[in-house]
Amino acid sequence: MTNQTIPYKIYLSENEMPKQWYNLRADMKIKPAPLLNPATLKPMTPQELAPVFCEELIRQELDDTTAYFDIPEEIANFYKMYRPSPLVRAYCLEQKLQTPAKIYYKFEGNNTSGSHKLNSAIAQAYYAKKQGLKGVTTETGAGQWGTALSMACSYFGLDCKVYMVKVSYEQKPFRREVMRTYGASVTPSPSMETQVGQRILAAHPGTTGSLGCAISEAVEKATTTPGYRYVLGSVLNQVLLHQSIIGLETKAALDKYGVKPDIIIGCAGGGSNLGGLIAPFMGQKLRGEADYRIIAVEPASCPSFTRGRYAYDFCDTGMVCPLSKMYTLGSGFIPSANHAGGLRYHGMSTTLSELYHEGLMEAVSVAQTSVFEAAEEFARIEGILPAPESSHAIRVAIDEAMRCKQTGEEKTIVFGLTGTGYFDMVAYEKFHDGLMTDYIPSDEDLAASFAGLPKVD
Repeated sequence: MTNQTIPYKIYLSENEMPKQWYNLRADMKIKPAPLLNPATLKPMTPQELAPVFCEELIRQELDDTTAYFDIPEEIANFYKMYRPSPLVRAYCLEQKLQTPAKIYYKFEGNNTSGSHKLNSAIAQAYYAKKQGLKGVTTETGAGQWGTALSMACSYFGLDCKVYMVKVSYEQKPFRREVMRTYGASVTPSPSMETQVGQRILAAHPGTTGSLGCAISEAVEKATTTPGYRYVLGSVLNQVLLHQSIIGLETKAALDKYGVKPDIIIGCAGGGSNLGGLIAPFMGQKLRGEADYRIIAVEPASCPSFTRGRYAYDFCDTGMVCPLSKMYTLGSGFIPSANHAGGLRYHGMSTTLSELYHEGLMEAVSVAQTSVFEAAEEFARIEGILPAPESSHAIRVAIDEAMRCKQTGEEKTIVFGLTGTGYFDMVAYEKFHDGLMTDYIPSDEDLAASFAGLPKVD
């Protein structure tokens, strides 16, 4: 098939949208390790999770065998406001790089939240409303998840309480104000509002926070407030399930034109975007139907896959959440404040961790100045200002395309453009002014964090 037969943007019709989410775990021969109760070291039961999560979301979280979940009509109708999202052939980037590679990106920034996070936010808010809850609590890093959840809660008439990592709260005031516009309350974390926040501040005065800190506060707030539950924007199996719509749409659009990707690239913080993008492709790989090279890209300042340990660890800094077996830097790890993106979580999805452990996908880490170089190049060529998180995938997509230029290979590359960077201009300003640095934790830093890992046989 010639290049000319493939449009710049491939759109599916509403009738071609996925009607179900795909549960990647159903095709995994080795299932992700279960969440453990930190007191008993036994797998968490639905009853133990009930004070924290919504009932239907618990069912989705623990289900390792059901391959497909029907998307409720209310959620499907909401999706139609901004989905299907376009799969874009990056002709301009290919030409600028003079590469024989064919480059596609799935663009998830065409909604007010500016990112893919709305795909799961609307689902979790729907199930909370269906259960009759008053509101939900959550954490957010750079703010995409908090923005998406505030939109979803506003749609369903739910209260929304967001704990925002303090460094992002200060650096990204406009994203904070979007959350407030949609009715959410936003608190910089760690805060004095919760007992766990007070403990973290006492132990780390002046800390700029982490997602692990904010998770602890959000969980405490949910479990101590009647009529509330906690919802999370990444890491959890239920989130990867909802985000599978990204990969399902991507594959359907490629299939429409007979295109099979060779390399699939996604940024990786907790795993929501990456897991959603690769889901149907990894499913084929697990079933032996096709093979793909899948690359997770993470920041060198928070390198869970590439330098972390595969072990049980607390999901949060305050150690109030279950234990999760994942690639982790230690729940006490707090990334450098100069890290501009939202990829600040100390661990990784249990599903993706198991797949990586089995060698079914690769991982690379990249320094943030090189990430912003790629972001700026992409913005100038493709006309979209990318989020710092997305730009990690852009960096490696460009690197792979240039490798093809050297070897003459005509590889097809697909990457996830998770969202836009219009609320991240402080980071772009630091890059342009030469104030951005590439802090990378030392082995000694990580060793100190690993020392706090719980002892689980």
